[in-house]
Amino acid sequence: MRAALVGVDFGQGDFAASIEELTLLARSAGAEPVTTITGKRSSPDAAYFVGSGKADEIGLAVQDHKLEIVIFNHALSPAQQRNLEKRLNVRVLDRTSLILDIFAQRAKSHEGKLQVELAQLQHLSTRLIRGWTHLERQKGGIGLRGPGETQLETDRRLIGERVKMLRTRLAKLRKQHETQRRARGRSHTFSVSLVGYTNAGKSTLFNTMTKAGVYVADQLFATLDTTSRRVYLGEEIGSIVLSDTVGFVRELPHQLVAAFRATLEETIHADLLLHVVDGASPVRMEQIEQVNEVLREIGADHIPQILVWNKIDAAELEPAVERDEYDKISRVFISARTGAGLNLLRDAISEAARDEQEALANREEPMAPDSISNFIHAGSH
Repeated sequence: MRAALVGVDFGQGDFAASIEELTLLARSAGAEPVTTITGKRSSPDAAYFVGSGKADEIGLAVQDHKLEIVIFNHALSPAQQRNLEKRLNVRVLDRTSLILDIFAQRAKSHEGKLQVELAQLQHLSTRLIRGWTHLERQKGGIGLRGPGETQLETDRRLIGERVKMLRTRLAKLRKQHETQRRARGRSHTFSVSLVGYTNAGKSTLFNTMTKAGVYVADQLFATLDTTSRRVYLGEEIGSIVLSDTVGFVRELPHQLVAAFRATLEETIHADLLLHVVDGASPVRMEQIEQVNEVLREIGADHIPQILVWNKIDAAELEPAVERDEYDKISRVFISARTGAGLNLLRDAISEAARDEQEALANREEPMAPDSISNFIHAGSH
């Protein structure tokens, strides 16, 4: 599908990196970006987002290149989307719809499909206004009365019922996950979650460490469903549970953060987060901040985190370990593709698991008899 990409620079963040990411998103969705149209504004235009002059420029590009779709690198209001489609005579997609479409293509598990459908319906419900204008007016007169509700109201009611049903099903699945987690907790199994920007190499690292065979591709959101596997780290530590989660992206639609909460539950309940970073990316620091922002949103920012600086082969770096001022491992330099530095990463996980075991033992350690008598004696005064 031949597409035009549209981005407006409002003077915030790395605009070039944002447009590059939109190109990757469009290709991941199956579109063929033919032209990119950019502009600068201080604020969005109420009617067309880009203003009428820029809308005409996009219209000419649509005609010249015989384009089938126009993709905006921003969230459009329902009114802006309708106005643009009317003016350009082609389908207009905003960033949220594009990401939702990619998620719909990628979801494989039953739970993943339910979550995508819920997010799509929540997004669609905001775009129903005047979507059925040809059926909205109820006819009057004998034998010509309307059905009691407009098509718009019928759609809203049906979407509302479906959303309610999906939420019930997802709540049931969440309970099942909670039961599994409690069982892991009782056996004190150390759990580790891989998090990171999409396409940072999480699934490659997961496959290398677990031999799981999870789908890997050089595209955004190649993996959507959380996959967990046991990894044996030697006699002292035993087995840990390693989970691969959905990749994060800048301006992840709020519907997806909410709908994918169950997928991200593994992250919230992990003992350690391995934050995988594309060490060769020029915007890696921005990507780290984007991931941390989503972790804050889902309440996982308190969990201990190790930065895994991946793709050191591309960045021409050597395997290494860095520690913070408390002598805790803060960063490990590896290449998931070549396997360089993976032994250092395993040691880092083992060290974190050991620290957790010691903390757990200290919490559960019973008071010595003389300590108890001293405590009671002190309390009686």
